[in-house]
Amino acid sequence: MPTYTLKVNGESVTVSADSDTPLLWILRDNLNMVGTKFGCGIAQCGACTIHVDGKAMRSCQLQVSMIENEEITTIEGLSEKGNHPLQEAWKEVDVPQCGYCQSGQIMTAASFLKENPKPSNEEIRQAMHGNLCRCASYNRIEKAVSIAAEKMS
Repeated sequence: MPTYTLKVNGESVTVSADSDTPLLWILRDNLNMVGTKFGCGIAQCGACTIHVDGKAMRSCQLQVSMIENEEITTIEGLSEKGNHPLQEAWKEVDVPQCGYCQSGQIMTAASFLKENPKPSNEEIRQAMHGNLCRCASYNRIEKAVSIAAEKMS
């Protein structure tokens, strides 16, 4: 089985896996980083969203062989103490209900706010459109992203 050296949350890790193994399973099964969730497996729900070189990407569709030497950030690596402005805003607004999709929502929002630090509510809705929430917390998610944008500027 081939080995791959990955840079995850600022640390270099080596894993053995088939070349077509999705990064999602490397993170969860090999590295025990279970904040990234399995949702649909076809990159449609956003539960598995991580950052690759700062861009939000669906880890269920990224083969481990495709991302060697790239900077991977998971929800565990977004902030050392869980105090990223988005995480704080999420608590302030009390966004989660079941919580399953929240790490993917936050990772999508973090990438979006890097590119658009002062978004309108419509821009937030558009950016978050691809992340599904079975509990329908969309209004609170939008509000938390807006609050985080204010805190970050």
